[in-house]
Amino acid sequence: MVLSDHGAALKAVLDGMPGAVGEPMTASRGSEPLVMIYKIMGKMFAILSLRDEPFVILKCDPFRADLLRETYDGIGHRSHLDRRYWISVDLGADVPADEVRALVAHSWDQVAAGLTRKQREELASGKS
Repeated sequence: MVLSDHGAALKAVLDGMPGAVGEPMTASRGSEPLVMIYKIMGKMFAILSLRDEPFVILKCDPFRADLLRETYDGIGHRSHLDRRYWISVDLGADVPADEVRALVAHSWDQVAAGLTRKQREELASGKS
């Protein structure tokens, strides 16, 4: 697994999110992982590319996603996920690192808000 500087820094941020679990996904058995899928309480909040193009896919409020796409060339869509709720952030483009970290936190918040009360309590107590 060879991550760019941007990708390695973001992986550290994702790994540090409360309750986050990163699971590598490969194209076929035995091959290098293509992406890391990050989940909290079994629900996905981020997909980090581990290949040549450094990018991350994040959950996002639909209104905010539209504004971000208008503001930055590096924010778009690249997956089978619903484009209304998911954005792709090109880590080598015009999106500032602080904004990327804020978007990771926003994605985590979006997913955490959809957890059951019991799951949120487990997450808060560190039992995830």
